[in-house]
Amino acid sequence: MLKYLDNLSRLVKHLAYLLLIYAIYRLLFYFLNFSYFSDLSIGPLFSIMIFGLRFDLSVIILSNFLFISLYLLPFAFRERNWYRALLKGLFLFVNSIAMLANSVDLAYFQFTLKRTNATVFNFFGGEIGNDLGRLLPLFLKEYWYVFAIWIILFLAMYYLYKKVEKNTPLNWTTKQYVLQLFSLIGFCAFSIIVYRGGFQLKPISIVSAAEYAPAQFVPLVLNTPFSILKTMDVSAITPSANWRIRDKEMLKELYNPIHLAERGEINKLNVVVIALESFSKEYIGAINGKSKGCTPFLDSLISESLTFTKAFSNGKTSIDGIPAIVSSIPTWMNEPFITSPYGSNQINSLANLLKEQGYSTAFFHGGTNGTMGFDAFANIAGYDDYYGRTEYNNENDYDGNWGIWDEEFLQFSANSINIKKQPFFATIFTLTSHHPYDVPKRYKSKFNEGLLPIEKSISYSDFALKKFFETAKKMPWYKNTLFVLTADHTGVSNDPYYTNIIGNYSIPLIYFMPDGKLKGVDSTITQQIDIMPSVLDLLNFPSTYFSFGTSVFDTSALHFAFIFRNDLFHLIEKDHILEFDGDNSTSLYQYTSDSLLKVDLLYKELVISEKMENRTKAIIQTYQQSLIKNKMH
Repeated sequence: MLKYLDNLSRLVKHLAYLLLIYAIYRLLFYFLNFSYFSDLSIGPLFSIMIFGLRFDLSVIILSNFLFISLYLLPFAFRERNWYRALLKGLFLFVNSIAMLANSVDLAYFQFTLKRTNATVFNFFGGEIGNDLGRLLPLFLKEYWYVFAIWIILFLAMYYLYKKVEKNTPLNWTTKQYVLQLFSLIGFCAFSIIVYRGGFQLKPISIVSAAEYAPAQFVPLVLNTPFSILKTMDVSAITPSANWRIRDKEMLKELYNPIHLAERGEINKLNVVVIALESFSKEYIGAINGKSKGCTPFLDSLISESLTFTKAFSNGKTSIDGIPAIVSSIPTWMNEPFITSPYGSNQINSLANLLKEQGYSTAFFHGGTNGTMGFDAFANIAGYDDYYGRTEYNNENDYDGNWGIWDEEFLQFSANSINIKKQPFFATIFTLTSHHPYDVPKRYKSKFNEGLLPIEKSISYSDFALKKFFETAKKMPWYKNTLFVLTADHTGVSNDPYYTNIIGNYSIPLIYFMPDGKLKGVDSTITQQIDIMPSVLDLLNFPSTYFSFGTSVFDTSALHFAFIFRNDLFHLIEKDHILEFDGDNSTSLYQYTSDSLLKVDLLYKELVISEKMENRTKAIIQTYQQSLIKNKMH
């Protein structure tokens, strides 16, 4: 190669080796999370490896653009030792951070089923606590191999950088300056095209990955640095410009969040909503369709309750689940509602709506105060009181990681509720079945390990829940109380069904009244955001209110579940699930007969596809307008 191109050649080699490292990360991501990709055969995996290069190249160019520009500067000083050392330091620093991000998702993916995005920075300090910073040492201890992989690949990158860097001095004539300037301009122009992913109108984004793989495999196409950098500036919703339902009556007919007042007087039952940390439907024998289960108490309670077997969460994290459960506010965007620009919107919740009817209200969560911003959210939602680790005020029962053990905190919750003025509304959010899935030392041999580490802590929390109900039964308010039990989100799994979009969002949803008025098993589709309108329906709520959900007891409504993941919207309705990328439908499956979602019916069931797409558009448009215009109350 001509001597004047040596510098450009070395740069290309640096970027090519980075591309190789990203490919290694993708393979590691596949093998370390194999249970989530077990349906993927060799052919499609090879295709994903190839298509993933587009996203790898994009983020490599974006994150290294300063390095590229400085590397190609058409000046003689670029050959000085101090300058080459500066370039090496910049290259190693920037790419070690990107590699660390990729490393983290080798383990963290199993909890969220998506690539980590920029919202992760919300959990390092700030208004919603410093959860990740506080727990980082614990994660490093348990997932030490992730850190080891990062170190090994960093050393490989360092070795390859040194191997390439054999400086060949140029004779800096006028011609050389001109040639080097054209090299800089030409490569930077080429880099911009690569970053954009081609010549199309818009640069590639997270949702672009859905062009190359079904929704379940989108995280494998992507890489974590790309996901983070593409969401760094995501601060507000941008409604689609390609479609809009302009007929207001049609929009209301398709989806209407306004719920009219009930006739007659309110039925002032006490209400206790219990959100169970990571309690997937999969873990509960009474409703998972198998004999497997690690919740004997919940199984027994289900036999005395009204239980919905097609219930879905609206997110994969607690910060998504709690607003959905108590305020009927889902996260159908990239950032959790609590930390989004709309987190200060005026909202309805079971707390503030019932407080208008004379209810006292309280939120109980044994976590360290500030965790996930739940105490701040409880204040916005209108709760009278918040009880956390601080209010519990006994560090002897601290689990060493998140907060107070479930057994002790649930007893504390029952006794605190007992002194509340009736009628009351209380939300209890359990804790112990959160990673790292520890149980108190005295119970180490009481609960079986199970196939997954989480199952032991699920069994412990189920035991703690049993003791809570034993205590509550002795209290005067118990018989006049409606209990609603659900999960904040699902937990980890190695079952192919419970790792696809249907199974991985399947949760328990149980309505229990001690007088036996609610009983049976119901297959109506429902979701977390339906809890608020369903409770208000049971109470015969006398005022009109706003809710993104629908009462599961409304027999005239078309019931559905709506999920946003990996920049894709999913509508679950009757026997089908439709996938929508924000502009167009991308797939349709009959999940009741095709549980692993393998047969795409998008172009075979055109009538169903069109109806579900119209409803999807109505839901998205109404949601976005409501948040933007602050009309959620």
